[in-house]
Amino acid sequence: MKLSLCVVAYNEEERLPALLSDIAGQSYPKKNTELLLIDGGSGDGTRKQMEQFARDYGEKYAGILVLDNPGKILSCGWNVALVHFTGDAILRVDAHSHIPSDFIEKNVETLQGGEMVSGGARPVVCEGEKGWQRTLLLAEESLFGSSISSFRRNEERAYVKSLFHGAYRREVFEAVGGFREDLGRTEDNEIHYRIRKKGYRLCMSPDIRSYQYIRPTLGKMCRQKYGNGYWIGLTAGVCPGCLSLYYFVPGAFIGGIVLTTIAALCGIYWPALLMWGAYLLLAVTMAMLAVRGKKKSPSQFLLPVLFFLLHISYGAGTWLGLVKMPFWRRHHRSCPSVERVKEQMKHGRETA
Repeated sequence: MKLSLCVVAYNEEERLPALLSDIAGQSYPKKNTELLLIDGGSGDGTRKQMEQFARDYGEKYAGILVLDNPGKILSCGWNVALVHFTGDAILRVDAHSHIPSDFIEKNVETLQGGEMVSGGARPVVCEGEKGWQRTLLLAEESLFGSSISSFRRNEERAYVKSLFHGAYRREVFEAVGGFREDLGRTEDNEIHYRIRKKGYRLCMSPDIRSYQYIRPTLGKMCRQKYGNGYWIGLTAGVCPGCLSLYYFVPGAFIGGIVLTTIAALCGIYWPALLMWGAYLLLAVTMAMLAVRGKKKSPSQFLLPVLFFLLHISYGAGTWLGLVKMPFWRRHHRSCPSVERVKEQMKHGRETA
């Protein structure tokens, strides 16, 4: 099987060399691997690193393409890859990730076993060993601090609703079309929803594993959560079926804060006491579970505070997205990139 591996990057000169090294060390034959390295107009050395890798390894692979992503965001970059890849299947990898040496091989084995879409667990890791970074990692790893998405920690073969680093047979995108380019963070949820509606199943294999690096500071992590929540709020207006209820829990938490505060100002204190008591108990309990068996550091005492800040960031983003959603939806009921990419893929096959 000819496998096309796609990496979309924007200003990733610090992390990209390690990922390119991971790619070069893959056990799957390079002559059966096509690489698509897509740059979103980076202002650092990202594109130069891509071009240097293409010069160094070009003859070893079935092909290496360094392409431009004028739209900058991931969904636009994935569509660039869909239009240009020539393999039997395409495998997407985030630039801020680490992949083991058997990553491509295990995905190909799953696809050749009869699956149309494959993927695996994607735990999070941190780049440093400092106590504070390890504490941020504990907050991101926790069910309470992050999410219950199966791709984060699933250890059994299963059919799931969404995958992070997925491999897809060409037929899948020829049937469902491209990514919505008007979605900034939820393009995966939306396209996986369309894939499932077309009757395809997303197979998560325990043999496949990849890793994503967490944001290295609390500020960047909170901004990430805020952005995620914001796009959840907007996406609810165009594809509510692709979102699970747990995405809205942080927003509901903020709603609870507002309502219990109003009640307290009116002299009714028990709802606030009940909510905050339950939240504090759960936050402390989850913090204790997060540090169990881990090397201890003083910063771990701040885990309940970190949980709170992440929830507030995500929830605030969700509410802003929901407020803007009715106006945003007027211009985004559909997205032309979905059908455009489908037609371009069809035309490419006809002229191949």
